[in-house]
Formats: sequence, C-alpha cells, structure tokens
Amino acid sequence: MKPEDRGPHTRRFPEHGIWAPILSPLDEQFSPDPERLIVHAQKLLADGCRGILLWGSTGEAPSFSARERMVLLEQLLERGLLPEHLMIGVGCSAWPDTLELARHALAHACPRLLVVPPFYYKGISEAGLYRVYAELVEGLASAELRLYLYHFPKLSGVPIPLTVVARLQAAFPEVIAGIKDSSGDPAHTLEYIQNFPDLAIFPGTESLLLWMLEQGGAGCITANANVRAASIRQLYDAWLHGAADATKLQQAVTRVRTAIEANPLIPTLKALVAHSREDTGWKRLRAPFCEHDIPSLSSLLKFLS
Repeated sequence: MKPEDRGPHTRRFPEHGIWAPILSPLDEQFSPDPERLIVHAQKLLADGCRGILLWGSTGEAPSFSARERMVLLEQLLERGLLPEHLMIGVGCSAWPDTLELARHALAHACPRLLVVPPFYYKGISEAGLYRVYAELVEGLASAELRLYLYHFPKLSGVPIPLTVVARLQAAFPEVIAGIKDSSGDPAHTLEYIQNFPDLAIFPGTESLLLWMLEQGGAGCITANANVRAASIRQLYDAWLHGAADATKLQQAVTRVRTAIEANPLIPTLKALVAHSREDTGWKRLRAPFCEHDIPSLSSLLKFLS
C-alpha cells in the first residue's frame, strides 16, 4: 500500500490499529477483579491500543459464566472505561448465552461484538454455521450492531469459510464489520483481505502486522499487547507514516512474539504483568490453567529487557 493510500485506509476502518484482548485478573476468591482490570485497561490505552477486547480467548472467556461476564462489563463502565474503546467477546457454546451477552453489551452501548462459533460440536456444515450468525443478527435486530467473526480453528475447532463470510456479508452488509483471524496462516489472512476489502481484517498476531497492513488489513488483535502494546503501536505508526525503520521494528516485534509464545501463553502473560506491576495477584488463573503452568521467567525477562 502506497503512503498516500494510508489515510483513506484509516478512514475506511475507524476501528483500525492495535486491540488488546485483555487478560482477566482474579481476586483471592478467583472471581474477576475489576480494580486490577481497569488499571490494566487504562495502561494499555495509554500505551497506544485503539481499544480493548473484553472476554476474548486471552481473557479465559470460556472459564467464566455469562453472569460474571456481564457484571464485569458493568463494573468497568462504572469505573470510566468508555464503550468506544471496547469490543466484547460474546461467543459461547450455548447459543442462548451468546444472545444474552450480546443483548447486554448492546444495552450498555457496546456495539462491537466478537463472536466465535459454537465450539462443542465439530464438523458443522456451512448451512449450520451461517444459521448461527444469521439467527444472532436477526435476534438482536439492532442497527447499531457491528459483528466481528472470530476464526480460531485451532481452539474452536470450527473454521469460518470464505463462502460463509460472503453469504453473511451479502445478507447483513451493514452489520458484518470484520474478522479476527487467529489461524496464524498468512495465506488465509490474505484470502480474507482480498475477498472482503470492505471488512476490517485483524490477524491475531503482531508477527504479521506490517505485511498484513501492506495488503490492506486493519491492524491486529494480539494477546501480546498486554505486555508489549507500546512497541506494537510504534510499528503500526511506522507503517502509517512510511517510516524507513518499519521493517526493523517488525523484526524486533516478531522476535519478542516468538520468545513469549514458546511458553504457555496465558500463564506467561499473567506472570509478566505480575512482574512488571510487582503484584503476585496477577498470577491467579482459572481452571484448567494453574500456577504450575507458569514457566521460569528469568531467561524470558532477560530477553525482554
């Protein structure tokens, strides 16, 4: 993408940039901790994140009830987090829970919803997958809704084919807003970008950021923003302004990503936040994770310093 095209790019995708799928800190009862979370969210926004994805995979969303998830959203809004800075993960295995979470988010002026397909049954037909999203859109019946499809076959076991995306976009052109592609497959991300130029395509890793932006993507939604938001934003800005050092910045960001993801991701990220905040409470995890999953941080911290 030529430098002169980058201004129109950002106008076409108002949600462009770096989004952080935020970690879920826990209190001593292993319930969501809104005080720790609001401080962390404010830090991520100050470090350059365009917004916060609440209840994504990195937030251990499947380990929390719909009620817990709704209460935490209300607590964050009460503490001053703005709806314009939020995208809400609402996908559940039970579709009525997804609908309830979606209605709750919309009622609290949070129209950006990220929806993973129902993930218990595998081998879902394209007709069945289309039905899932169509019934959600029709059930919500909201002109404000902006729906983001969550393609993460490694975790969900349910891919979202291009044919389903095309059918949904044709049926609901004002509602289907984008895709989070956590496949880690550049060729697949490129197919999304090339086939759906009006949708905001976000890879789930900053390792693809510079290349994907050049192809017409919107930014990235990356777990590592929890600990490296400023450097990832620096890379994004370097691309946006055509800086000569963008490639070197990408290489540095990718090296860090590779080092972190060589370890169990969520326990490692929580341990890194605990270290930076000098707050061991950040290490708490819900089952099926446990603190024994947290690796020794000495070598990783030395690498990151």
